[in-house]
Amino acid sequence: MSYADRRRLFLVFMAVPALSYVVAVGVWPIAKGIWFSLYDYSLLRPARNHFVGLGNYADVLTDPVTRRAFFNTVVFTVSAVAAELALGFAVALALWRDDRFNRICLALILIPVTITPLVVGLIFRALLMPDYGLVGYYLAEYGLSGPHGLFAYGPSALATLIFIDIWEWTPLVALILLAGLKALPGDILEAARADGATAIQRLRLVVIPLMAPTIVLAMMLRMIDAFRIFDSIYVTTGGGPGDATNSLMLHAVKQGLEFFNIGLASAIANVTLLGIAVMATVCIFLFRQADRRAHGT
Repeated sequence: MSYADRRRLFLVFMAVPALSYVVAVGVWPIAKGIWFSLYDYSLLRPARNHFVGLGNYADVLTDPVTRRAFFNTVVFTVSAVAAELALGFAVALALWRDDRFNRICLALILIPVTITPLVVGLIFRALLMPDYGLVGYYLAEYGLSGPHGLFAYGPSALATLIFIDIWEWTPLVALILLAGLKALPGDILEAARADGATAIQRLRLVVIPLMAPTIVLAMMLRMIDAFRIFDSIYVTTGGGPGDATNSLMLHAVKQGLEFFNIGLASAIANVTLLGIAVMATVCIFLFRQADRRAHGT
């Protein structure tokens, strides 16, 4: 064998473990999920499944509970990500100057990111309980929440879950945007300052256009994560009251692990995956457009 053939064969053998891992962990479960979604498959009667084609997907589109879960997921994603981008950008601007105080503040505000969403949900559930919660008791006592707490009423429950997500993930967005701010070319900012541009003008005409790729990147990462929200909802409201805080991922888990309807659960999971893929595609397109404008190409 020639050197080029040996080198090619060596690279193939090196890639086999990684490719096997991707197939076993990523491709195979997705393929099985697509296969299950085409069948009326229930764990209560596993031997009596039959092919229904797109019947499960039709049920997803016509089921009012699924439509409500999709609406809740969209509202949660848009509201949480918009607030996190705005607050994260404000925090990044406040910490832009590189000094000891800002470095200490940055280390402290990153503490919520180190806590898993499941634990964050349990912490806020304990804090907001109207009977004994450190915060919820006083909210109910002074009439700032209902007598049964914030999680007992639909609008306040969803708003509280959005607040929990903002509290946990705004520091991560701020860290991403702060890295983008520190990577900005200093000569352009100095030139704008020398030309007499005010701080607001530099922010609007220089900083934000150059930061557009980083902003889109942070938005894409958070939208993908927020759209598949499950942990904090599961341990706080369980999707209630009623279906007021039900999400697509929580609805899929309920269908699969509580009602054992694997076919419908797989269809809901695939719809969620499709929504994430569409959002990622749009964000990648926006990222490339913003990157071209930022670099003048």
